[in-house]
Amino acid sequence: MAEIEPIADQVTSYFYALLFLHHPGLRDLFPVAMDTQRDRLFKALLTAATHADDPVTLTTYLTHLGRGHRKYGTLPQHYPAVGEALIGALSRHAPQTWGPRTEAAWVGAYTTISQIMIDAATEDELRAPAWWQAEVVAHVMRTKDVAVVTVRPDGPYPFLAGQYTALETPWWPRIWRHYSFASAPRSDGLLSFHVKAVPAGWVSNALVHRARVGDVVRLGPPAGSMTVDHTSDSGLLCLGGGTGIAPIKALVEDVAQHGRRRSVDVFYGARRNQGLYDIDTMLRLQQSHPWLSVRPVVDDGPVGLLSGGIPEAVREFGPWHTHDAYLSGPPGMIRRGVDTLVGIGIPTHRIRHDSIEELVGATT
Repeated sequence: MAEIEPIADQVTSYFYALLFLHHPGLRDLFPVAMDTQRDRLFKALLTAATHADDPVTLTTYLTHLGRGHRKYGTLPQHYPAVGEALIGALSRHAPQTWGPRTEAAWVGAYTTISQIMIDAATEDELRAPAWWQAEVVAHVMRTKDVAVVTVRPDGPYPFLAGQYTALETPWWPRIWRHYSFASAPRSDGLLSFHVKAVPAGWVSNALVHRARVGDVVRLGPPAGSMTVDHTSDSGLLCLGGGTGIAPIKALVEDVAQHGRRRSVDVFYGARRNQGLYDIDTMLRLQQSHPWLSVRPVVDDGPVGLLSGGIPEAVREFGPWHTHDAYLSGPPGMIRRGVDTLVGIGIPTHRIRHDSIEELVGATT
């Protein structure tokens, strides 16, 4: 790993060159533009290999990965081809450390990795489709670059408040991005997402500026563990930045639906006042539920709003050490927020957020 990390870009390029040269039919499983997707598969393989001696972590990580890869059309027979390309790329670019023992270790690790993913996909196939078709039934612009998109899946779509899914548009086939559900499960089966168009964001710009009622998108399976433990009476401390307020809103609705009176404190952050695009909705929820407190926070706030950023605002209130904490927002906010929460005494096992790497597309 130390030998290939400085030249990871070259290794990745060679990996795909081998894969598509010897197995050209696999190229159709990938998007036309490989700029983002290119690194993901290779990084996932390396991440899995670093946990080869930790079966619990490895199985948890790969089970999610195996289920998620169903939506790409991945089949069991594809795995040997990927393994061949992986070994070929590593052996070429790690000459100082490569040898029979190293090769045997990588072959053993990849055999374990692929089998866990194949088993997870096979099990998942018995209970859920690889993807769902979903029709856009509402499209509401909240700002010039933020839209609330509501869709109707073509079949039952079970999920939990606080989770997210991968979404593909018809304009960019095979390019999937993660978005959090913006509400708890609804009786009408509709799903809503808060989407912010970002520069060079193909999926986000398509959803915000191109999608219209009647368009059909595809949804992957639900994922994520940022869910509420309804067997506990602990208070909830929720930090939501930007469109990261979407799953926080879902968590509030989830608590309300379960009818248990437990305190929920929400810090809703944005860089500027205009970024609090859903504050009216959150304040209406606060009026309906006496156990809910909503505090808007902006980096440079006008009179009447907390300012200086969410971490600073959280320190002003509390204590929070008995609360379960939930964070959703840009990766930098999550990192700072976790540091803040640990610093004020919340144990790490009571701090929940989804993988920063996976949620880059969901919160930006």
